[in-house]
Amino acid sequence: MKTTLYLLISLFILSSCQTSHQVLSKKEDYSFLTDSLKIDPQLEKYKLPGFSLVVFENYKIVYSNQWGIKSTNSNEKIDENTAFSTASISKPITSLLCHILEEKGLINLNDPIDKSLKRWHLPKSKFTENNSPTWRQFFNHTAGTSQGGFEDHYEGETIPTIKQSLLGQIPRYDKEIEFLFTPGTSFAYSGGGYVIIQMALEDTFNRPIAELAKEYIFSPLGMKNTTMTQPNEKGFPTNVASVHDKDGKVIKTGLPITPQVGASGMWSTPTDLAKLSIEIQNALRNKNNKVISHAVAKKVTAVSALKDAVGGWSYGWQKSFGYSGYDWFSCNGSNTGVGGNVLATMKDGNGLVYLANGEKPNRFPVMGQTQKKILTLMDWNSKESEEETQEIPSDLKEKLIGTYDDFLYGQGMDTKIVEKNNRLYVESLILDHFKGKNDNELVYLKNGWFKIIDYPNPLKFDFVNGKLNAVTLKRDHLSVKVPTKNK
Repeated sequence: MKTTLYLLISLFILSSCQTSHQVLSKKEDYSFLTDSLKIDPQLEKYKLPGFSLVVFENYKIVYSNQWGIKSTNSNEKIDENTAFSTASISKPITSLLCHILEEKGLINLNDPIDKSLKRWHLPKSKFTENNSPTWRQFFNHTAGTSQGGFEDHYEGETIPTIKQSLLGQIPRYDKEIEFLFTPGTSFAYSGGGYVIIQMALEDTFNRPIAELAKEYIFSPLGMKNTTMTQPNEKGFPTNVASVHDKDGKVIKTGLPITPQVGASGMWSTPTDLAKLSIEIQNALRNKNNKVISHAVAKKVTAVSALKDAVGGWSYGWQKSFGYSGYDWFSCNGSNTGVGGNVLATMKDGNGLVYLANGEKPNRFPVMGQTQKKILTLMDWNSKESEEETQEIPSDLKEKLIGTYDDFLYGQGMDTKIVEKNNRLYVESLILDHFKGKNDNELVYLKNGWFKIIDYPNPLKFDFVNGKLNAVTLKRDHLSVKVPTKNK
């Protein structure tokens, strides 16, 4: 499914936009978005079969539209109820399910997860001898497990069990899942970790994760077109989008079967995922939430991993970027021939969800252009007062200017601090590529910390002998010192 670098590429599609000063006037019916997005020509240009989009604002869905077809074999049009394979968007839903079950007193997420496993147990490792990982550490990828992602299967093929998956008896892997570091000391994106969660859930409740998710999340929230059942199982929906290759052809049967359900096996629609996002947003403000409590919403969206965590991660959601002054929770999903994103603000109830049934070269341009347009046209801007800033002392400014190892996302690319018009700006290949600009201003806060506009983590610079030696990043109660050097 994805490497760390791919995760960055996907999540930073969001940041590839600049707010225009000539924003179109918003109309009550939001029909202006259809004319502005021009999706149909893009589908033709990039050979993308179909695209489904929902926009929400002020805690309400305000726009929904679908373009293209479910399958090039049938030419049946996508509608609002057409479900797509959501890939890794399954992960934050699995995390949410576990947190809801914990609140009901049915499991304890601070317990070592191995106590809940029956069909298989965690492999022995020097990293876990004195530090058995808890449930919670698997949600934010700090448990230390391997196995990033998985290959899809199709009807007629031999479908592996999740025990075989963990044993490495599947394509892509030839050995049992293993620990790469001591739990809680670093970050490594691990789909295999979510398979362990799935097994622990099913072993504890003696029920499939699909049944649990339906009972505690999908049905209560009215997510009628969302399921964790698979195409070879009873009850799988019939209104679904097939997956396609880069030439726009249906892959095999078009319906991928994913035994690693907790990691990447959910099917859903943008409408249902928007309902879920709005429920979380309402729960965060503790108003109009019906299923998810304020406490659970805060837990699953708070940054709980910062070290090596590409800018920040919560218990299931990515928290790696900022835009328009907002903090966002998001998750992108990418399986072969299908993918999309959920993007939602922590405050004010704004966001968007889209899913597309084509390969990366076909869907990425459409996804990127759509996000850019929506975020520009909707003109969302946080109304919170900005933090007080102060002028950067000239001697400090002089010491900061230079080229360094990447201290923002840990991707090994150069990061530059430059001066323009007596102000400091941060330049990097990552920010340049994904934000589409290289004027990310670095401002000096009254408390002595620095902030890059629309980068979520405040920074503090440490010097040795007058040269930058390390950068401390902080988020909420977490902080991490990132070594760096002048190049």
